[in-house]
Amino acid sequence: MKTVLLSAAVSLFLALFGTPFAIKAFSRRGLGQEIRSDGPAHMSKRGTPTMGGAVIIMASLAGYLVGHLATGDAMSPSGLLVLFLMTGLGLVGFADDFIKLYMQRSLGLRAGAKLAGQAIVGGIFALLAIRFPDGYDITPASTHLSFIANFGPPIGAVFFIVWVILMVAGTSNAVNLTDGLDGLATGAAILALAAYMIIGIWQLRNDCTVYLAPACYDVRDPQDLAIVAATVMGACIGFLWWNAPPAKIFMGDTGSLALGGALAGLAITTQTELLLFLLGGLFVLITLSVVIQVGSFKLTGKRVFRMAPLQHHFELSGWAETTIVVRFWIVAGICVALGLGIFYVG
Repeated sequence: MKTVLLSAAVSLFLALFGTPFAIKAFSRRGLGQEIRSDGPAHMSKRGTPTMGGAVIIMASLAGYLVGHLATGDAMSPSGLLVLFLMTGLGLVGFADDFIKLYMQRSLGLRAGAKLAGQAIVGGIFALLAIRFPDGYDITPASTHLSFIANFGPPIGAVFFIVWVILMVAGTSNAVNLTDGLDGLATGAAILALAAYMIIGIWQLRNDCTVYLAPACYDVRDPQDLAIVAATVMGACIGFLWWNAPPAKIFMGDTGSLALGGALAGLAITTQTELLLFLLGGLFVLITLSVVIQVGSFKLTGKRVFRMAPLQHHFELSGWAETTIVVRFWIVAGICVALGLGIFYVG
């Protein structure tokens, strides 16, 4: 628990006091957000520094390292793999952000190039996650599907890699779609990360390798996964101070893809893959709004929402931005509470 608290505190401190330096540095270099002309009236946000997700990534990595060095706890393959996935997807997002800013337009990487980057990083993660067995032959990830624990027969290495790539791409893109209003994605990610910190601690307290019981968990490194979740959460809290409405900096695709990767990695390594759809319920709802909008328009020529993603529908309906953000945080909190309740009673 000392490492959990220390790592989270260090990452929070670094993000809270490091973000102003990033704001100044990005502003001097003209790395400001371009605004879509076909969306809600956000022109006042034009030029706001972006790529703030780099602060979240660096603060998380530093917090994880300092926490382990200070307490002497060993780093684990599971924790390092989740951080690799987060950082790798952050680099994909950085490339997208860089192209947006360099070209001075709101579109970055082509969809195919972005998906290819997500697939490569996700595929490497999947390949490595079924290696590194511990003394009990437990690897960071399992080739079984999971909800609150593994179930059913193994799906095999090939299908597992495909499943992981789909999870990684879907989750990172879902967070990216949610990142449309000041603080919205950051706050929702904090709630989901808090859930995974609790799940990791609970799995540690009910570890099958220590206490064999029907409700125990055979997870490779539950304590280190709790540390990773707490560290990324701390970095997000520090960043939210500056990202809350009105935002002084945006996380950009650098941050949204990285946070999606962290959540997907935690779900896979804690064996709660399908539970992520509930813990990240807000991300799922916003993604579904885009799917429904596109599908309806292609099939019928009519739009269900004024605009997708869902948060922009409410903007165009007259809701204030802060009202949408706070109410969506409430929805995210309800989803997290329900998901944790199911995990606990299960």
